[in-house]
Amino acid sequence: MSFPISKKVLAAAALALTATATAACSGSGGGATGGASSDGKVTIRWSTWGSAEDVALYKGFNDDFMKRHPNIVLKMETVPKYEDYHPKLLTQLTSKTAPDVFFVGDDNIGKFVAAGVLSPLNDKLAGPDSKSKPEDFFDGVYGGAKKDGQIYGVPNDTNPEVLWYGKKALKEAGITEDPAELNAAGQWTMAKYLDMNAKLKAAGKAGSIFWNWYGSTYSVIGGFGGKVWDGGKFVATTDPKARKALETLAKGYADKTFLSADVLPASNGANTQFVRGDAGFFAGGRWMIDVVKKGGDLANYDIVPFPSETGQPMPGAVAASYLAMNKDSKNAKEAFTFLTEFVSKEGQLLRLKNGGAVPSIKGAEQVVLEGNYPAHAKTFLDVRDTGFANYPEEVAVPGLTKDINDHLLEVWTGKLDFEKGMTELQSLVDGKIG
Repeated sequence: MSFPISKKVLAAAALALTATATAACSGSGGGATGGASSDGKVTIRWSTWGSAEDVALYKGFNDDFMKRHPNIVLKMETVPKYEDYHPKLLTQLTSKTAPDVFFVGDDNIGKFVAAGVLSPLNDKLAGPDSKSKPEDFFDGVYGGAKKDGQIYGVPNDTNPEVLWYGKKALKEAGITEDPAELNAAGQWTMAKYLDMNAKLKAAGKAGSIFWNWYGSTYSVIGGFGGKVWDGGKFVATTDPKARKALETLAKGYADKTFLSADVLPASNGANTQFVRGDAGFFAGGRWMIDVVKKGGDLANYDIVPFPSETGQPMPGAVAASYLAMNKDSKNAKEAFTFLTEFVSKEGQLLRLKNGGAVPSIKGAEQVVLEGNYPAHAKTFLDVRDTGFANYPEEVAVPGLTKDINDHLLEVWTGKLDFEKGMTELQSLVDGKIG
């Protein structure tokens, strides 16, 4: 479950070690650096990032798994901050002390694949012991976890990027058309969306709030009909439609039609402004349900995909994180048992029932559709089914996505002139990939 980093990957992997798992693991050996303990049990170490508030998403799964597999002890290892997680994991992999199984973020998976430290999974996933076949997942969501047809990480869940909107805010701005209805009619165009943003701005509100990450930025570029990567080359600054999209974003941030959630003050942050009706749209995933609940009027909010140039559906950004196996695991059979059950239909139904993510596997759609909220909840599934995780070309270069985001934020906040910013952005990317 993922979303803009810091928020980008919501529950995609949270947590602190559960008390049950802690008790079960004490004194156990095993893991990537050992074998079975004296009592015949095998310890599988697995790691993720996140905070204790998400522990409920995993406690049920951990307990259930160990009851069904009394010979396997799960030991969860967590790092609170996302930005600290991957450097630590790379260090562990280098020193041969890494866990058997671990989460990898969508903006980091490429460098782990390139480093040759992940176990190829095609044969295991297609084998008789698999609970999650390769074809059970939507191809676009594999992103950088698939290279040359080989799978190195399985999406554990997703968060498609959509536009949440407040009906009252739109009405107060004199907007009479409903975005979701326009989308159903094939009339949800970028021109319509920008016109609504202009009306919201004229009414003293912000048009849209975005987190500064590839999901929002690349969705807007797609909405203009532009390209980000083409033939292995970064073309967002040179493709005419992509450049127009970036210029529109820069101008919108400059005149406050758009707000960057990353730089809003804590006392008047993105969530507060949206539920108060100070902004019409807020780009985010299913995790936004918890945000709008605080507004007290659930019926006021609905979702719509990012608009396209023509009004016809287009591929949207899908935040993802992946479960991968350590190539050097001494307990590969048990490690895969954990991995395949974790990402299986049954595993995701158990883990995501009360969470803020969208299943990555086919057949678990009821997680999203039960409760009928928001009214167009199926939009999450539509975007997931045809969407894309971050471009493999981008995630294969360590730190490139973060560098692009950081550079664009300089443009959005007016610290860099647009033309100069685009020139420097192209040089930055070319230098990194060259």
